[in-house]
Amino acid sequence: MVTNSARFLRNLLLTTGMMVAATPAMAAEVTYSRLVNADKEPHNWLMNHRTYDGQRYSPLVRINKETVKGLKLAYAVPIGGGTGNETNQATPLVEDGFLYTTDSWGVVYKIDVRSGNVGRIVWRMDPKQGRQYANRGVALWGNFVVSVANTPARVIATDKDSGRVVWETNAEFGVPEINLRGAPLAVKDKILFGASGSSLGIRDWLAAVDAATGKVAWQKFTIPAPGEPGSETWKGNNNAWETGGGAVWITGTYDPQTNQTIWGTGNPVPEFDPTVRPGDNLFTNSAVSWNPDNGNMNWYFQYTPGDSWDFDEVGTHILIDTTVGGEPRKIVTHSARNGFIYTMDRLNAQILAVKPYLDNITWTKGIDQKTGRPLDYDANKDVQTYAGVTNFVAGEPLKKVCPSTLGGNNFWPTSYSPRTKVIYIPALTFCETVVNTHEPREKGKRWISGTISSDERYESKLIAADPVTGDIKKSVHAPYPNTSGTLATAGGLVFAALLDGTVAAYDDTTLDELWRVNLGTGFTAPPMTFEVNGRQYVGITSGGGASAKHRVENNPELKDQANATVLFVFGL
Repeated sequence: MVTNSARFLRNLLLTTGMMVAATPAMAAEVTYSRLVNADKEPHNWLMNHRTYDGQRYSPLVRINKETVKGLKLAYAVPIGGGTGNETNQATPLVEDGFLYTTDSWGVVYKIDVRSGNVGRIVWRMDPKQGRQYANRGVALWGNFVVSVANTPARVIATDKDSGRVVWETNAEFGVPEINLRGAPLAVKDKILFGASGSSLGIRDWLAAVDAATGKVAWQKFTIPAPGEPGSETWKGNNNAWETGGGAVWITGTYDPQTNQTIWGTGNPVPEFDPTVRPGDNLFTNSAVSWNPDNGNMNWYFQYTPGDSWDFDEVGTHILIDTTVGGEPRKIVTHSARNGFIYTMDRLNAQILAVKPYLDNITWTKGIDQKTGRPLDYDANKDVQTYAGVTNFVAGEPLKKVCPSTLGGNNFWPTSYSPRTKVIYIPALTFCETVVNTHEPREKGKRWISGTISSDERYESKLIAADPVTGDIKKSVHAPYPNTSGTLATAGGLVFAALLDGTVAAYDDTTLDELWRVNLGTGFTAPPMTFEVNGRQYVGITSGGGASAKHRVENNPELKDQANATVLFVFGL
């Protein structure tokens, strides 16, 4: 029997990061101290971005520029429900020879990867939900594997050893349309997670639960109610804030020194019709800094006010300690969906630099280097028209919008290498035409008020850029979309994957391709790396799903490509 005193001591040890060497069970638990000091465990990948700063950089060096040519498939583990249209976007976590991941049904897997030549499933935790668009993985805290599930929206803690559910918290908060997609983030004694489902016309939020019990600690809406700060940016008489969107569906970053967690927020709703939601629509399309203890907002920065192209900015906000103008600065950098790299001071969101990373941007004439706002933003307009590509006559097409509504960089993560001091952006390069339809809201159905089309091939670039200045160092073209992301390593490599089934490694300085393999099925999950028994591996899960078909519809050679959901692990 576990006494209340014992529970108190266990929770105290977890939240303070203390470890008792004489107690093996405690030594294996994932404490806050272990997460803060994840770099001291380079063989493990303990959280979604590996480290709190979101850099997606591994210090491992056994797979490097010289040895990568010998990289081969070590083993593969099929996961998922076998329906043929599933999407896998989860980053697997690895702790001391055990891998934890999810599929699009929200099922959590514990896989034994210690042998190096086979992955054996130890247990599955099935939350018994329908298939969802995406589930982006789990968090480790204490002896728990924490995941999200839907129908209804829930946060679930599973015992890491037995696979049994310890606690489960309903997270609908009275709105059944809410769904959860992003991997949770464990900070101190709390689990943070965000709501999505904006397109159904809901008001999204970021929330935290007590990691030991699942009890809700706080919930903060990304769309202000009347009278709250920012509510003046939701104009008109139709209560647009109630269906405003602002989804939070990609895992945020965290700075332990300043105790702030930074998450990107999604687009306003309806996506393509700002006439029904006049104003800048705060706090959509923004970077927002919250206090993880109580959810209080520290600061925000909005990238595209009054957005009409689905340019949400949920993607990773990378934290870097660097030098700017000869002075040490704590910065946050973001390769935005709208085609620009934004770098700001993470203490107050002061803009330090904004530069385009794509060369065909048409939605704006540029960005003001002091304010970070588009040059053609007009504070006197309730509906922004920007560079003249907006046309709100129903059924009449816009001029071609570049980047496309998928953006340049989106949920597929950018990485940063402290070795080269460069960020590696996986960017889509095609454009789209949007037709505004002014459709009314129909509860329970997707509400976008527009249609999109493109006559261009769906292709991409891998771009190396200076995060301080925004200057492009190098760029290479890929004939297929990268909606997977990048991984940078101390071995001098950048890993990426494409929707045609290619997994490749590039030189982190020249971007020369050093290794590639094609698995015949598309990727939308990020690559990661880990080490077991002195051997380094690279892991990635396939599964482009039904949405990938849209992303390659103009690449006819891929129209009959099969979709498989498989965890692939490569080793030397």
